[in-house]
This record gives sequence, C-alpha cells and structure tokens, in this order.
Amino acid sequence: MAIRPGLCARITHVVEEEDSALSCGSGDVPVLATPRVVALCEQASVAALAGELEEGTTSVGMRVQLDHLAPTAIATEVTAEATLEKVEGRRLTFTVAVRDARSLVAAGKVTRVLVDRAAFLSKCG
Repeated sequence: MAIRPGLCARITHVVEEEDSALSCGSGDVPVLATPRVVALCEQASVAALAGELEEGTTSVGMRVQLDHLAPTAIATEVTAEATLEKVEGRRLTFTVAVRDARSLVAAGKVTRVLVDRAAFLSKCG
C-alpha cells in the first residue's frame, strides 16, 4: 500500500498516577509527565499507519521534536492527534498535538522510519 500524507489518528487517554512526572521520574509534581506526552504522540502516529503498511513492514521512532506547553492534572482526559505531513522515501514526518479540555498541552513533530521488521530485529543481536 502507498503511504500518503493526510493519514491521521486520534487517541484519548485519562491521565493516571503512573503517568505523572513523579511516577516517571521526570519531575516532582503530580501532573502528566513529558515522557508520557511523547509516548502518546508516538502512539497516535503508529495508529495513523494502522492497516496501511505492507506485510513484514513496521515503523520505528527516529526523532521527536515536542514543546510541552501546559500542565495536565491527574484524572484529566487528553487527546493526542497525529497527521502524516511528509513522506520522504522511508521517512515519515507527523505533526502531533496533545490537548485537554482547557488548552493545547503539547505540539511538535514525530519522525518515524519504515523498516523490514525481521531485518530490523536481527540487528538486536
């Protein structure tokens, strides 16, 4: 299948204690941790590719450029959205955003690369 710009996905998540900066070790406040924001953006970008990849192909993360703009409290629902903006050979660049009911929580870019799953895993040793 041809991967094309415009593919998008949206996921929702309710922030739990284990998503907090305290639990992730990325800070000392009980709010959504930046590493979890990154993971939500990655999850949305993977979801945008669901059903679009050829058999034996997967995508792997290469680069994340993200501004975490606002805190999000525990028990708040957030929505992460990824839209495929650019396809350059095997390199896929997504525009990503995370929002809660109050504001834009984070925004940026996620770059993923298409790889042959078996060949990629063989590099692990």
